[in-house]
Amino acid sequence: MVEINPLVLTTDNRVVAADSKITIDSNAAFRQKDLFEMEDTTTKNYKEVIAEKYDLNYIHIGGNIGCLVNGAGLAMSTMDIIKLYGGEPANFLDVGGSAAGEALVEAMKLVHNDEEVKAIFVNIFGGILKTDVLAEAIIEASKTCNFYKPIVCRMKGTNSDRAKSLIDEVSADLGIHYEEDFDTASQLVTKIVADMN
Repeated sequence: MVEINPLVLTTDNRVVAADSKITIDSNAAFRQKDLFEMEDTTTKNYKEVIAEKYDLNYIHIGGNIGCLVNGAGLAMSTMDIIKLYGGEPANFLDVGGSAAGEALVEAMKLVHNDEEVKAIFVNIFGGILKTDVLAEAIIEASKTCNFYKPIVCRMKGTNSDRAKSLIDEVSADLGIHYEEDFDTASQLVTKIVADMN
């Protein structure tokens, strides 16, 4: 898509594109490698550049509670409920239903390594993304990330019993609080951050 704005008609009747922008759908990246290599990423938030590399939907907001969620609707309601209880979400991060392995590990590291984040809220409803797969990714990420920030983990859905047992094994070492209830988990993460102040 090419956007020209403004398009100017000069006093001597010339038409000039005073400014323009070209947007290329990321789905075309495999066909347009040369164009994508020319992209200037210096104007983007570096966290968003990392997220794009792993096909994660990430927007930096600047609060102090990092959010890792699957599904845009759940991500929005997670940010809303954090605000309801007096917290400030640091980001919108939707890992989707197909993220797995390295992408989930990188998502966890992305949120944890944000200097503004004081605590992390992992809120997953397992359907397409199985909760035990995410639990394994959290444990894997901890091996390279050295977690020191508190994590409230709310997982419900496919394989949540296995996910809970995996998290229970490492919860004391990694500072993870496991909750199945959305409201309880939201109140807990905002309380943890409030108690730090």
